[in-house]
Amino acid sequence: MIAGRGRGLPRVIMVLALLWSLAAPALAAAPGPARARAPADDVAEALGPPVTPAGLPWKSGVLGDIGEGPPGRGREGGVKAIGRIEEGVRTIDRVRAIDAEKLTRRLERYLAGRPGLATAMVKDLTTGRVYGYQRRRAVITASTAKVQILMALLLRTPWKKLPKAVRRDAEDMIRYSDNHAADRLWLRIGAAPGFTEAGRKLGLRHTQGVPGTCVDLYCWGITRTSAEDQVRLLKALVSERSPLPAADRGRVLRLMGEVVDGQDWGISAARCRGDRVALKNGWLKRVSTERWAVVSAGLIRGGGHDYAIAVLTEGSAEVGYGIATVEGVAEEIMKAFRRCPK
Repeated sequence: MIAGRGRGLPRVIMVLALLWSLAAPALAAAPGPARARAPADDVAEALGPPVTPAGLPWKSGVLGDIGEGPPGRGREGGVKAIGRIEEGVRTIDRVRAIDAEKLTRRLERYLAGRPGLATAMVKDLTTGRVYGYQRRRAVITASTAKVQILMALLLRTPWKKLPKAVRRDAEDMIRYSDNHAADRLWLRIGAAPGFTEAGRKLGLRHTQGVPGTCVDLYCWGITRTSAEDQVRLLKALVSERSPLPAADRGRVLRLMGEVVDGQDWGISAARCRGDRVALKNGWLKRVSTERWAVVSAGLIRGGGHDYAIAVLTEGSAEVGYGIATVEGVAEEIMKAFRRCPK
């Protein structure tokens, strides 16, 4: 009996091996939970749960920035990637890093031969990448203040409850940059105090209405702001955390997307074919200097990304020259964020 058991042990092992060889292919083919595709060697693993960024008009989730770059270079200097959820499978997509130092040198070379000052900021609201050029420097808003006037109005009264005449003023103020309409709405929101209060609710830090008697043309036009604040204002138009309801945010963006021909210059120069642009521009000749302030702020949406862009300038002798400066700055910065498809 003992000898018999010894001879049977190899047979049992052989039978088990045969059964495993038959079952293994079926087990390998069986469906299971989705697994992440392996990223490239120089890309860190995605961190955290998928989060859909506010304002994103598509369904794929975004996991956030990946990797912080080599030591000493900061987040904007290193490799970045975003994770996307596509049909239950997490994939890792590379996104273009922003070399802030190189971009700043390029902008300084471009602006060196142009009079006046410029400040700018671009933020990719989809990935969080950001670049600022003197982004907290105070510059007057000119007619870009009209976007905040409309948002202040809607913080008080939803669009659907506004009288027809007030809605018409709002449309004319944004689409045609009507100054008289802006004057009426400026008073309706409580002038400078109401404007400033709305700015605080919208997260602005450097923007305040000018109280008292105006020195230059329109009180709202000489409001001092920063590129950083203008990007915050734009973000409030697409963020679910905005104090403005979605319907009213959509109304403002719709009007900014319907600016009449001849007033749709500015950041739109940096668009790619097929992009959607919502913007508001401003141009104001200062009485004190007889020089122009030319400003453009808005959103470019395309290629799976939402870009909030603000470029503010002062000191141009001619408005056309200021427009060229704004467009040149916008194009230079956006080249660092993406390349337009051919």
